[in-house]
Amino acid sequence: MRTFEKLVHIMERLRLECPWDKEQNFKTLRNMTIEELYEFIAELDAQNMQGMREELGDLLLHIVFYSKLADEQHAFNIYDVIESINEKLIRRHPHIFGEKKLINTENVLLQWQKIKRQEGKKSCLEGIPVALPTILKAELIQKKAAQVGFDWKKVEDVWAKTKEEEQEFKDSILENDRDAMEAELGDWFFSLVNLARFYNLNPETALERTNQKFMKRFQFMETHCHNNNLDMSKLSLETLESLWITSKKDIQ
Repeated sequence: MRTFEKLVHIMERLRLECPWDKEQNFKTLRNMTIEELYEFIAELDAQNMQGMREELGDLLLHIVFYSKLADEQHAFNIYDVIESINEKLIRRHPHIFGEKKLINTENVLLQWQKIKRQEGKKSCLEGIPVALPTILKAELIQKKAAQVGFDWKKVEDVWAKTKEEEQEFKDSILENDRDAMEAELGDWFFSLVNLARFYNLNPETALERTNQKFMKRFQFMETHCHNNNLDMSKLSLETLESLWITSKKDIQ
């Protein structure tokens, strides 16, 4: 507690004495918070414990900062924030803090949704962040729907759905209807995210892995052209394809 209290007091002093900190508000902090979150995710993906420790500290600072801003408006303070999550965790875990006992994750999730509805939530899809990256949002929507039983029973059904959506996208191309093309492409993407979920794969991680692989292979091609005094933009597609194949041998 002494360490946490020290952070709270540091924040109070910064708001009083530091010109930059005194100028900040909810709006100015928003994008910086998003940036800090992604910096933590980068360290998490790299399994860099020291980096994770530092970035979690930055995120904690932002929580304390927002709470301080709210306290100045007599809305809430950091201790109200902590008490809110304490109450919520106890309320939503009666199998731990009450008499009811649950023996598996599925029952815990069903109970969680039931309690949330009792708290006044009209939909299990409430609370999904609007600004969440699209692939992550699609996966979260599917998971929440699945928790109340709206889900495919067999992975073969999901495969069939992805093929159906692929064909509908192809049909929209033939009709040259750009609005339909966009809608059908979205449906196809959504079905592929669902397929990844059934195989317990993270679609965001899978796509980022491909992003990184493509970048490394493309930069390999750029380096080859630079070292051989070649203008990449003037090479034929056949030559570029040959370089790409070579890069694939070196970069998996």
